[in-house]
Amino acid sequence: MPVTVTDHAIRHKSTVPANEGQMVDLFVRERDGTSLGHLAERKAVLMLHGRSVPVLAGFDLQYKTYSWADALAKAGYDVFMMDLQGSGLSPRPKMDDPRNASPGNQALLTPRPPGFTPGPVKYDRQLNNSNSDQAELHTVVKWIREKRHVEKVAFIGWSAAAFTMGPYAVKNPGTVESLFLLAPIFPPDGTSTPPNPLPLPGFPMFLGTRWGVESGWNAELRCEGQREPGMVERAWAAIMDNDPVGRTWGPPEGLNRIRNFVRWGWNKTTAAQGGVLGGSVPVLIVYGEHDRQVNTSPPSSDPELNFSVPALYNAVAGSHKLMVKLACAGHSVVWETQHKNVHNLSKHWLKHLKVDGKTQGVFDMNTNGDLSPAP
Repeated sequence: MPVTVTDHAIRHKSTVPANEGQMVDLFVRERDGTSLGHLAERKAVLMLHGRSVPVLAGFDLQYKTYSWADALAKAGYDVFMMDLQGSGLSPRPKMDDPRNASPGNQALLTPRPPGFTPGPVKYDRQLNNSNSDQAELHTVVKWIREKRHVEKVAFIGWSAAAFTMGPYAVKNPGTVESLFLLAPIFPPDGTSTPPNPLPLPGFPMFLGTRWGVESGWNAELRCEGQREPGMVERAWAAIMDNDPVGRTWGPPEGLNRIRNFVRWGWNKTTAAQGGVLGGSVPVLIVYGEHDRQVNTSPPSSDPELNFSVPALYNAVAGSHKLMVKLACAGHSVVWETQHKNVHNLSKHWLKHLKVDGKTQGVFDMNTNGDLSPAP
């Protein structure tokens, strides 16, 4: 039997301040490859997006071999992808009104929607926060465990997903099998204390442009063949496919509505807490050598904006931890030519919880997929 694809609407009582207490439907896509018989028992994998890219655009791009979720499903896994509120096909409270965009972004809203004029935001608060994100993750994890009769779920997160999946795994080690973090954002000296009161003043969304995606990506292209021709267009089209409102705004190519969230509790203290990460929850960290987002250089004076992947590896207290640096890759590696090696690395990790036969260490991976100990 082939991989079966099902889109789910998972009921959740919202803790996002903008719609707190309302019952909402969280979007989850499932790619179930368990009928292929490659694994002895059902293994569930949950994939979570970062700050600005909806989960389907990042993990299920329907072009050639770029769907990471499909690669895992074909290896026999039951793969789930979720959008947090404010992203993709999950609810986006207060984000349908263009007047709730960042004042600095409102000039982008021309020529669409017709008649729009910049002005003060109508909902002058940030949208999500660390508590609401983890609550939504918990609802989906609970649903997967109950509906698919699995004890634990393996996590795969890209970029800012680390802010949600990392602390959640620390608090819920009994339900998380392992943690694979691709290009994780990690401020080692970030705050552990939530702001008071919540929600913080501000606005619920930023607006992103196609050119913003391309220009940021171009800055990380450092080697020949790192990105296949036409991938900017493919990636942007997938983002717009998952933003039914944003694609009707701004220039003809549309705008990407990006949730504005406040986060805390993901730092060197959290990563070491109880020895969970690297202990009962094995950790694999993967990042591209040309990724300018995950390693702040030069270091920022603001601890909340000073990011470091090696600092995350060092902060994980348990011994079952690995880190792999990918040659010829940037932050958008899911859409780059190294994507196949990321897929293969994740399949090996999910099956063996090892890299090159080892459960601890730091490695480099070349474009052929060969691993070597880092100097």
